[in-house]
Amino acid sequence: MSDPDREPTEKPTRDREEAEDEGQWMARNWLGIAAVSILGLLLIMVAMMQATGLMDVFGPVAETETQQWAAFGALVVVWLALAGWSWRAIAG
Repeated sequence: MSDPDREPTEKPTRDREEAEDEGQWMARNWLGIAAVSILGLLLIMVAMMQATGLMDVFGPVAETETQQWAAFGALVVVWLALAGWSWRAIAG
């Protein structure tokens, strides 16, 4: 087993500038994750309303149901790209 007191996983900040930079970095990244999460929930809501026939969200853009789902799929691909970019900033 490793001893958790031997070496900390992250070094403590030594000066105020470094602490402020780290705080701003964390705020930007967590706001990005929050935005991606909210957009994901909105996409789920739109998909559920589209699937039940409650509303045709993409009716003005696409005529058939297949075209509407293709437009929704394009939004999902954009959301996945945004999510990957946002989460990569946290891991990297």
